Amino acid sequence: MESAQLWDRLRHETLARGCVAVGVASARPFVEARAAAESRKAAGMHAGMHLTFGNPARSADITESFPWARSLVVAGYSYVPISGSPGPALPNRGRVARFATEDHYRGLRSALDHVGELLTDVGFEAATVADDNRLIDRAAAVRAGIGWWGKNTMVLAPGQGPWMLLGSVVTDAVLPPTEPMVRDCGTCSACLPACPTGALVAPGVLDARLCISFLLQSPDAIPELLRPLVGDRIYGCDDCLDACPPGSRLEATSLPQPRIDLLALLGLTDDDLLERFAHFYVPRRRAAYLRRNILVALGNSGDERAVPAVVSHLHSDNAMVRAHSAWALGQIGGTAAHTALGAAAATETDQDVQHEIAAAQR
Repeated sequence: MESAQLWDRLRHETLARGCVAVGVASARPFVEARAAAESRKAAGMHAGMHLTFGNPARSADITESFPWARSLVVAGYSYVPISGSPGPALPNRGRVARFATEDHYRGLRSALDHVGELLTDVGFEAATVADDNRLIDRAAAVRAGIGWWGKNTMVLAPGQGPWMLLGSVVTDAVLPPTEPMVRDCGTCSACLPACPTGALVAPGVLDARLCISFLLQSPDAIPELLRPLVGDRIYGCDDCLDACPPGSRLEATSLPQPRIDLLALLGLTDDDLLERFAHFYVPRRRAAYLRRNILVALGNSGDERAVPAVVSHLHSDNAMVRAHSAWALGQIGGTAAHTALGAAAATETDQDVQHEIAAAQR
């Protein structure tokens, strides 16, 4: 089969399986993307994040992982409107970013795996790479003409805006590359002021140390000054995506979805909590990080009905959970909260937690 015919078949099959965009990029190194990643890392803007920052040289050159690679079949999979949109804000209710309302990567990987099977059936090597530290997927998508690199650091596509998950099939087949998109954000900078924490420090430049999405996946305590800006989020943040005009029409088709009962989540066992959000990235797969996020959201809700559930976490065997519980009680306030903080202050031995309790009592 000629390469053009093979590409036509791959394109048709990819779109037929739910992807909204597909293109071909050569497997040559992504020199500019590597330089940008190394620059952000040197400045500390990666905040210790691994993924493609762990080894930018490898992530920017797919042949480091697959020496036989010649082409990348790159696809974009839209998770809007399937994800829905957060319903009205309510006390003790929380939300997750649209990309994580369920395992939306499942549909993308299924489509990519099918493409890989088509390639291996006709004698080529193929491997699926999605949300993987072996490839800077946004650079591949831009080279393949899926979209352009937006000022919010996302790949934006006509009719889809930023509401896409990206993935590739690496292959040794030499396929005709598709043309990169000649388009950019122009004068639009709506995403920059939309970021609650100012993490978009310049067009196309994200400081992960300030990014709510990263903070909620971080293996550390959430910085105290940033906790109020987390709002009712427990995973991810969509604010810079919500502000992006190319995606507004698609976003408007999403139906409201009820926000999550945070008190019910706190009442789950660790195993049940991790199972409930099995598709989340949770550091070390420890439920304490999810509890940390939930406690911050409850503190921001400020509803005294949450006090008993939050107080129960003042007695956790995890110091980070106790610290965030103390902070949440300080935010909620009221007699019951302050009584619990006083009792905890008398028995707490961890210095960081002691500091949080003292600050919450002021």
